[in-house]
Amino acid sequence: MGRKGGVLAMEPRVTVVSGEDGVCVIVCVGEFDMDSAGLLPEAAASAECLSGSLVVIDVSGVEFADSSFLSQLLHVNSSRRVVLRGPLPGQLARLLEMTGAQGLFEVRDAPAG
Repeated sequence: MGRKGGVLAMEPRVTVVSGEDGVCVIVCVGEFDMDSAGLLPEAAASAECLSGSLVVIDVSGVEFADSSFLSQLLHVNSSRRVVLRGPLPGQLARLLEMTGAQGLFEVRDAPAG
């Protein structure tokens, strides 16, 4: 955990895992801003993700996301189909709504269990 403006911030983590049928799943956890913007495109460019046309980005653990994170989501979405796996955190849902980007992504809640 780091500090931003005297407040304890959760360091961003991005992990690539193989989902069902070889679908690339990128799990994002923590706070994402301009300083961490490169993490998502790096994960999407990994060998595990390049072979398929579908990328699932699990954003249920995102505690904060600014416009640079949204820009990276849009960048990945421009080259292949992206599904956001939620539930969407409130702040990220508001960002998508305020920018009109919510309709660009399919959102699925993670299965219970």
